[in-house]
Amino acid sequence: MNLTSPPAPAPATDTHCPYCSLQCGMRLGRGTGASGAEVLERPDFPVNRGALCGKGRTAPALLARDVRLTGPLLRDRPGGPLRSAGWAEALDRVAAGLARTRAEHGADAVGVFGGGGLTNEKAYLLGKFARVVLGTANIDYNGRFCMSSAAAAHRRAFGLDRGLPFPLADIPHTGCLILVGGNPAETMPPAVRYFRELRENGGTLIVVDPRRTRTAELADLHLQPRPGGDLALALGLLHLVIAEGLVDKDFVAERTTGFEAAREAAMAHWPDRVERITGVPAHQLREAARLFGGAGTGMVLTARGPEQQSKGTDTVGAWINLCLATGKAGRPYSGYGCLTGQGNGQGGREHGQKADQLPGYRSIEDPAARAHVASVWGVPADSLPGAGKSAYELLDGLGRPDGVRALLLAGSNPAVSAPNAGHVTERLRALDLLVVADMVLSETARLADVVLPVTQWAEEDGTTTNLEGRVILRRRAFDPPEGVRSELWLLHELAARLGVTGGFPTDAEEAFDELRRASAGGDADYAGISYRRIAAEDGVFWPCPAEDHPGTRRLFLDRFATPDGRARFAAVTHRPAGEEPDDAYPLYLTTGRVLAQYQSGAQTRRVAELNAAAPGPFVELHPRLAERLGIADGEPVAVTSRRGRAVAAARITDAIRADTVFMPFHWPGAGRANSLTNPALDPVSRMPEFKLCAVRVERVVTDRDEVAS
Repeated sequence: MNLTSPPAPAPATDTHCPYCSLQCGMRLGRGTGASGAEVLERPDFPVNRGALCGKGRTAPALLARDVRLTGPLLRDRPGGPLRSAGWAEALDRVAAGLARTRAEHGADAVGVFGGGGLTNEKAYLLGKFARVVLGTANIDYNGRFCMSSAAAAHRRAFGLDRGLPFPLADIPHTGCLILVGGNPAETMPPAVRYFRELRENGGTLIVVDPRRTRTAELADLHLQPRPGGDLALALGLLHLVIAEGLVDKDFVAERTTGFEAAREAAMAHWPDRVERITGVPAHQLREAARLFGGAGTGMVLTARGPEQQSKGTDTVGAWINLCLATGKAGRPYSGYGCLTGQGNGQGGREHGQKADQLPGYRSIEDPAARAHVASVWGVPADSLPGAGKSAYELLDGLGRPDGVRALLLAGSNPAVSAPNAGHVTERLRALDLLVVADMVLSETARLADVVLPVTQWAEEDGTTTNLEGRVILRRRAFDPPEGVRSELWLLHELAARLGVTGGFPTDAEEAFDELRRASAGGDADYAGISYRRIAAEDGVFWPCPAEDHPGTRRLFLDRFATPDGRARFAAVTHRPAGEEPDDAYPLYLTTGRVLAQYQSGAQTRRVAELNAAAPGPFVELHPRLAERLGIADGEPVAVTSRRGRAVAAARITDAIRADTVFMPFHWPGAGRANSLTNPALDPVSRMPEFKLCAVRVERVVTDRDEVAS
């Protein structure tokens, strides 16, 4: 009889999913697969309560050596192949190239482009590196393409921007929720339970989307406007709320300013006019206005649909107006919020990746903000550069005489994800030096002169900030491969080679403690947040100015963050999109995500289970349109805009408007949706108009057609 006990299993590590802004809690244990890791439920984490989508469950697949970068790569001549190299050679090449470009063309000829998936510590030190070591104003990040319009509108109305001003747990308790241009059933599935619970509790869900998505199928009322109609729709609903006596006059008088100008603008958007602009029947507009205006509490949540437009800031402002007019802001179970996309889209801009911001969500143009951050960094305030170019403007200028000529890019794949991606790819090729830090050989990394392999979420400590403003802690569960380094180490080594020998810690907690000091007193104040508190409290909500402060789960209950404490209406009016259909390009194109893929697909396309579920691009079109064009389901079709052409299989469905086609944007090559999209920019947020452009659709002639003829 064998009395020997089996060995105890290795303890699992509490951490978080590397993908979307929910930052779902999970546990990582030892597994038997190629990655050596296994995802376990973490039911005590309040955001997802143990639930995970397929992306989260399969995230460890990317830890396997055969799908990732495990050593630096160098290109010895333009157009030549990438070859393996050691870290010393690679970093020497990068430092020499950055120094040479700066010496020959000036500091602003060197640029940095970051990502919304980087931890707060990495985002913070990347911004510091750009401004202190390189001295460049030209740093921005792909989060500019995420929620910058919502952020601009949020700050304009409330004086402060946090994705959600309340926790997700409040959603089931509101009376009526309007979700505009979001599809969480596919983009953040664990959040869907909150919308289901809302309806189970007797609340009403209204979804605004040109497509009948999986989320729209859950709604009590689905409004299906033309792409670009969201601004007119919001104005039309405010018109009806006013006309039907549903304005909360006491709230407007006591807690807001600017109502009369907003009212005047809205009254020009009567139901019949809005129906003509949007295609939404007037009777549905009236129903939506009565449901929302008559509810005791209510929320409006926007996502990329209304935000990724050349009028995105005004569009979000119009939806905020609806909340303010009905008294559904700054009160329990009410308010406006934005469904952030990327895992750290919130924290990534709060702490210095964005061209116009310093840590703590401070303006880089504010002398007091500059003085505070400079004192933490130990540099003169006047040595800090001013605001640089926004993301698309930075990319558009790459390789030009007055643009960035050497670019350090971390955690982003603009060759697939940027608007007008064919043009952006040309600009990337025009650089004197392109350095990419990534964990996989993305399409952008394939263009680089130097590729630096970096650690993943399971191999490092670090914080992110989810869509609620909850700062959470990822913990290191596994050692990275021998040839892989953290971006923190990379920045430390580059700074030293460029003459700055201090201020770039390689320890994440040390970097976070410096971030806390730099953010202290700012809008996004993390001074009272520590690794210890985050672990003990399942995350801490900012602002949290002191260690004895509980964190701020709900914003604006007493006052808004404006100088007078009042929320501000926006006097906005409908205007056309940057590009509307015409005879040559008679259809709208809108883009988005699918359940099994994420962002540019650089990670998820390497996971067999996810790739099997969503193996390639497609073009969604209505049966009437397909019949008129002679297109059968599954046939290849070409979608052409003024910027490019994409080819993918037709997917015929009555879930989309007959004047609109849809493409997901996760794939490169012939089916790259962003070859088509319009880089027209919002004048305030500098957000490109991803969500609509004018296209034509044509059946692709195949070999079978040639034989038949």
